[in-house]
This record gives sequence, structure tokens and C-alpha cells, in this order.
Amino acid sequence: MYADQTNATYPTSTYTPVAYDNLATAPQTDDQPETGDDGRLKRSDLPKVPKLKYIVGPSAIMLGASLGSGETLFWPTLVARFGWVLFALFLLAAFVHFVVNTEIQRWTLATGESIFRAMERLHPAVPLALLLGGFVSLGWPGWAASAAKIGAAGLSLGTYDLLGTEIVGWRLLGIVLMVLIWLSYQLAPLMYNIVEKLQLLLVTGSIAFAILLFALVGSVETILSVPSNLTLSGEQLRIETVAILLGALAYAGAGGYLNLSQSLWIREKGYGMGRYQGRIKNPFAGDDPETVHRNGISFPPNRINLDRWRGWWRVTQLEHLLTFFLGLVVVTAILTLVVFTYAAGSTGTAVDIWLAEVVPVVGPLTSVVIYALLFLALFTTEYAIVESFVRNSSDIIYDLYGRDAGWSLSQVFWTLLTIFCAWGIVILFVPLSVDNPFGLLVVGASMSGLMMWPYILVVQWINTVRLPEHTMPGWGRIVSMWFAAGFFGYFSVLLTGIYLSTRLGWQLFETQATVVGSNVGGGLLWLGYGVIQLAVMYRVAQAKLAAAGTVDDADRARGWFS
Repeated sequence: MYADQTNATYPTSTYTPVAYDNLATAPQTDDQPETGDDGRLKRSDLPKVPKLKYIVGPSAIMLGASLGSGETLFWPTLVARFGWVLFALFLLAAFVHFVVNTEIQRWTLATGESIFRAMERLHPAVPLALLLGGFVSLGWPGWAASAAKIGAAGLSLGTYDLLGTEIVGWRLLGIVLMVLIWLSYQLAPLMYNIVEKLQLLLVTGSIAFAILLFALVGSVETILSVPSNLTLSGEQLRIETVAILLGALAYAGAGGYLNLSQSLWIREKGYGMGRYQGRIKNPFAGDDPETVHRNGISFPPNRINLDRWRGWWRVTQLEHLLTFFLGLVVVTAILTLVVFTYAAGSTGTAVDIWLAEVVPVVGPLTSVVIYALLFLALFTTEYAIVESFVRNSSDIIYDLYGRDAGWSLSQVFWTLLTIFCAWGIVILFVPLSVDNPFGLLVVGASMSGLMMWPYILVVQWINTVRLPEHTMPGWGRIVSMWFAAGFFGYFSVLLTGIYLSTRLGWQLFETQATVVGSNVGGGLLWLGYGVIQLAVMYRVAQAKLAAAGTVDDADRARGWFS
């Protein structure tokens, strides 16, 4: 028996209720995902493929998470300091994020389960480790602090005395922003809808201000000068520089724990088999909760479902390409051009470059546009970070502990949202905690970069070893994910070695960018990275070759860069 096709349609997402207990259990055959011993999947048909305009949303939230980090702060800073040759590295990193993000979506498209549930099937320690890493990287309100600092500078806010504590204007504004984020979730029954609408509005505003900024101060001469500035400074790799670079690579499109939210956002939006899973509602809205089933639903590989899978994969990639990738490149290019024009060679921090070096030399109108753009971009990112951390973490906590304890997923989400926003307010309130907001961003960004190598390997393992032939990635994507893992693994090892040798004084672990010349401990770090990377590559290739010919007519599911 398949799902009831009666739709419960929301303004921005679609949900199809299912008589879950009446669905047939998927057989343990080659044409079904491998679930291990942790609960069998049910079986139903893959929903029809909608037009592109009806699924826009998840990638817009991801773009919002990116605008205030790498695109506004890290990449303009790096290009101004080292030259335009690094912009090619940004384009490469943006492509890597496109591949990784869409691969994070794959398991959810095929089963309706979140990527964290898939990881739990491997071992419960995997999502728990990501939860810890997510808090370390995102638990500091650096974006709210940076947005507040820029907003306070634009409004010329002074110093306030609150409960006997001296709070600079931007601190108070940062606290207000965190409160506003919390309040926004109370505006509608369905949590995701609020986030999507506000993020679309904020992202649209950021892009509009970026285009206006280029119209005011950009020029053809600036663009034509790029080839003559394709140089790289000879500055030695200090830990701060490598940390910023790794953070910029991670945030060339959200990064770290944020990327993993793509799985949950497409489930909320109703992509693929996620259409049969429930949505997270405001527990105080009065509506009946929708069940998010522990074990997902797979589809039989008949001709109709195989054609639909190819269609879903095509429209999913288009949504991410046109919304996330294109928006990312356009905004980053504009902001980098502006910073390079007015602050080439600067060694200042990102926020200070904008406020102390760019704003003073442009006209009043351009200054207003810069303040508005930076404020919107940074606030958009903080909003997406709160959403991402809370949604990811509530999914992990609920599946590992809350479901068996009888908790409601909606209540877990709301409680964690309240705690996380309150924690951000406390950090902003403490006078000495965030004197340098950009320092918080560097710590969080570099940690996000360190997270990406291991979880890219895990995602690829899940999608290739656990999925059947018709839904597993093609060779083009397998090779791209090998590169993505190696890309982030390289910079992670480099940063780890530099940190251990310079900050902790453990010279034994010194690493060199060329690998050759690293100290003994650094060499062992490179060796461990290489062994793990090659072992996963071998297992993935083995699974891909073994799956060939196991599902009849599997080629019908193949499409562009599948």
C-alpha cells in the first residue's frame, strides 16, 4: 500500500500525510538502501516532480548563511591582502560547496530521512561529534556582533549603562538582534516558513544593495585591472593567515555544520521522499503535530519512479545552482572589487577594513549603501546560523534521546532555540567577551573548515556504500567528492600542524604547505590524512563497481551530473 496522495499544502512547503503503519516494509534487496540493523524503511512511490519555482527556498537560506561570512568579510580581506589569484580559489571552493551541498541532500531525497539519521545508522557517535563541533564553531555570536558593530557605527550609537554594566552601543544592538531572531519564530505555526520568507527578503535586499554599490563605485577599469593583480604575496603562512584561509574556504558557501542543514531544509520543503515526513511546528500554535518518522520511506525502482528521480535530481541541482551558486559568485565578486579598489594591501581585519579604510574615502550615499549591505548580510548570516544550529541539533538530540523519552520534536526545537539565543545574549553582554568580533568569526570559521573533511567522507560513504545503483552518485560526482574531501583535508592538516607548532610549541608537528619538509609529527599528520582518504576512496570505488547492473533499467535515473 502506498502513500495517500492528499496534499497538505503550506505557503512555502508541501506535505503528504501517510498511513505510515500500513505501508509495506521495503525488502532487503539490491534495489533498496542499506539500513543496517537500525530499523527498516517503508516503501512508497516517489512524488511527482514540481516546477522549479515551487521548490525555491532551501538554497536561499544557505545563500543567506554565506553572505555575511566568506562573501562579505573573508574573501574581500584575503584578496585585498594577497591579490586576485586567491579569487580563483574562491570559485573552486564555491563549486566544491555546490557538490557537497547537493550530495548532503541525496539521502533525504531518496528516503526522507535526515543526513543525521543516516549517520546515526553508521554509529551514534558520528552525529554527536558533529553536534559538539557545531557548537564550538557556531556557538559564538560573531556575526550578530559584527552586524551590530557596523549598524552601531552607521547610526553613531554611543555607550549605554545597563544594570551598572557599561555596554557599548553595538553590544546592545547585538542583543536586540538576538531577541528579534527569537521573536520571529513565534509569528507562524510552521517554523520553516518564517525562516524562508525572512531569508528570501534579507537575501534579496543584500543582493540589491550589492548591485547598487557596484553601480556607485565600480568601474570597467577596476575589472580590467584584475589580470595585472594576479599575484600572491610572499608572506609566510602564519596561523592567523591559514585560519582565515581555511575559514574562507569553508565559508565560500556557508560551511561546516551549516551545510548539513540542506538535508533538513529540503525535508521541510517537501523534496522527494521528504514530502512524506512531518514539519516542525511551533508547539504553542495549537495545531496538531506532524510525525517525523524515525525510519524513512524508499521507492521501488520502476520506470515511473526512475524517471521521477532523474527529474528531482535535475530540479534540485538547478535550484541550488541558480539560487546559491550564482548569488554567491555575484555578491562576492562585487564586494571583493570594492575592497580591493580602496584597500589593496591592507592587513587589517575584515570589519575594520570596511569601516576604517573603505567608508572614509567614498561619498555619503555610498557609505549608507555599504552600512546597509554589510548589516543585512551579517544579520542574514546570524539568522541562518541560529536556524541551522537549532534545527540540526534538535534533530540529533530528538533521534538519539528525545524520541525514546517521549519528547516532542517541536518542543525540543523551541527549547533549544530559546537556550541558544539566550546564550548568544550572555556572550554579547559580557564586556570583555567580544571586543574583537572578527576574532570570533575566525575561530568559528576555521573550526567549520576542520569539520568538513571528515563529514564529507562520511556523506560519500553513506551515498555510495548504502544507496542502491539507481540513486547512488555517478562517477563524476564520486570523483568530485574525492576532491572535495582532499581539498578540505589538506588545509585542515596544514592548520592543525601550524597551530600545534606555533601556539603550543610542539615543533615536532610542524607542517609545510608543500608537505615535503614537514617535521616528524607533521609528517605523521599528513600520512594519517592520506591513509584515511585513500581507504574511503577505495571502499567507495569498490561499492560503485559492485553495484553496476544490480538494478534493472537504472540508467533511466541518470541525468546531468547525477
